[in-house]
Amino acid sequence: MQAHAYFLTLARYNVWATGQLLEAVNALPDADYRRDCGLFLKSIHGTLNHLWVGEHGVWRKRFADWLSPQVALNAEVHADRAVLAQQLLLGAQAWQPLIEGWDDARFEGTLHYRNRNLSGVAMSLPFATTLDHVFNHGTHHRGQITAALTAMGQPCPELDLIYLLQSEQVK
Repeated sequence: MQAHAYFLTLARYNVWATGQLLEAVNALPDADYRRDCGLFLKSIHGTLNHLWVGEHGVWRKRFADWLSPQVALNAEVHADRAVLAQQLLLGAQAWQPLIEGWDDARFEGTLHYRNRNLSGVAMSLPFATTLDHVFNHGTHHRGQITAALTAMGQPCPELDLIYLLQSEQVK
């Protein structure tokens, strides 16, 4: 599979998995949604904010605009859970047209940016592998949230990539 097709699949998966997760999270009472449930970023709300900051507030700006935002990874960018959910879905949907616009050579190149700490150290990393990190990072934190849902006795969606691929075959 060529890089374009691979990353477009990951972008579709990101939209699908984000939607599935948010549907499950939406059923939670606000107290459970915001309580410290032992996640690295404490709550489901904190983890979803981190997903937005990492995926959209930092990485997409690096890939799309060559910017290096200075933002805390635990920042609460959206206190309102409905707004946060909407922004997460919109952000996930923004990756596919971005990736469609890149030529094949871009995936073989290098991503140049400055790290997010105050020193702003210049970084140069393999473009495709770093893009892979962005989607892998989202999968990691969605997994944390599904574990929290399970611990709360709530149903959680099956978010394996294979389920998206199978659902696309059925259509």
